[in-house]
Amino acid sequence: MAIAKQSPMKGAKHLIQAVGLVGVAAALSAPALSQAKSVVCVWDVVGKTGDVYAASTDYALAMQKQGIDFEIKTYVDERVAVEDFRAGQCDGVVATAFRTRQFNGVAGAIDSIGSTTIVKNGKIDLDASYDVVRKVIQIFATPQAGKLMVEGNYEVGGIFPLGAAYPIVRDRKINSVEGLSGKKIAAFDYDKAQGVMIQRIGAQPVSVDVTNIGPKFNNGFVDMVTLPAVAYKPFELYKGIGTTGAIGRFPIMIPTVQVILNRSKFPEGAGEKSRQYWLSQFDRAMKIIQIAEKGIPASAWDDLPADSIPKYVLMLREARTDIAKQGLYNKTGLNIIKKARCSINPTDAECASKTEIE
Repeated sequence: MAIAKQSPMKGAKHLIQAVGLVGVAAALSAPALSQAKSVVCVWDVVGKTGDVYAASTDYALAMQKQGIDFEIKTYVDERVAVEDFRAGQCDGVVATAFRTRQFNGVAGAIDSIGSTTIVKNGKIDLDASYDVVRKVIQIFATPQAGKLMVEGNYEVGGIFPLGAAYPIVRDRKINSVEGLSGKKIAAFDYDKAQGVMIQRIGAQPVSVDVTNIGPKFNNGFVDMVTLPAVAYKPFELYKGIGTTGAIGRFPIMIPTVQVILNRSKFPEGAGEKSRQYWLSQFDRAMKIIQIAEKGIPASAWDDLPADSIPKYVLMLREARTDIAKQGLYNKTGLNIIKKARCSINPTDAECASKTEIE
């Protein structure tokens, strides 16, 4: 029986096709040699010219040196940044704790009303209040607190203070809690605790977000907003303050931005390294805050009556515990913050008990 001969060219063609098929099969079955970079979505109210964005780009470079590589994607709408993170379009997000509290309640507790405020000799001690914030961030950055920084697949990657949030009014005659009765006060609708507190003092909460809080105040739709000095220029609050309004020198809280990471998208240990990095940036944050406060005209500030300050601090404390009982603040977080307060101001009467809330 004769065997048909195959031409060299035809045999080579079949060999190439076979090799090609083997190559495709290998590519499909083998793990990818390279992986797309992770993406961290960063909210900054002024976009790429803002301080949060600048701090986040330095963060990315610092993490890269530790073998943790990711890209930064900027947002001016915080809601969209957080929604994209939840949808898996981002592997990490940098946003206010009001928004990130849903991913970690312990860390989010630092943004609860009055929780970091220190009063000494009847006066607000702002430096000591910032010491409380620093202390809490230090605690959260320790390996021992690692488990508290994780909820499910989410991990806190750092905390960066925005500065004391002050009551800002269109009419400086409103310089007491009693004077706010019946007034319209801006409340972020995604932070239910704000609405509860506003109703508690007999005022009317008006729903806002970071995209419209400035215009609503400036155009008279609300009588008061509570914001840090870093918001004064971007939100053009001087328009709403005008010649009749004022910024009350009483910190309602010290809000923060927080980094939340999808643990499955980052190497083991990335969260702790990230928290340590942001702890190292605390003094940078303080410089930003100090510059912002110095940039506000002296005439815009207004001191509350001295005898009212201890009363207001107690009022905030009682409101804070009641709000926690409603499940809006994390109890473990509040107790950690109380320990930090009492380490800074141990003679305060509240330090007679170990916990803020059981």
